[in-house]
Amino acid sequence: MKTLQLKRARKQKRKMRIRKRIVGTAECPRLSVYKSNRYIYLQAIDDTAGRTILGMSTAHGPTSGLKRNVEDGLKFGQAFGEQLKVRQVHRAVFDRNGNLYHGVIKAVADGARKAGIEF
Repeated sequence: MKTLQLKRARKQKRKMRIRKRIVGTAECPRLSVYKSNRYIYLQAIDDTAGRTILGMSTAHGPTSGLKRNVEDGLKFGQAFGEQLKVRQVHRAVFDRNGNLYHGVIKAVADGARKAGIEF
């Protein structure tokens, strides 16, 4: 129990350390990624206006059925990047949300880069 609390506290510290430097705008939104035990969630957020530009998940919608692994993370990132291009967004800042930048998180970012989104 104690180790789980320490793990959550370390992740929260990483998250706050990242978030104090990253700000999304309408031209360059913040891409916030969250992964649960089953799904991946990704949002493009305009922090200045306080609104979400685009939100997608592997739980429902056109990307439902994708697993939480590296190959499907790459496909999910590409699909999200293409939807951002439709909304005339070409640049973004990546918010890994306290997660380590490897595996699925890195695959999602690489997929968005493949679709033409600059970080």
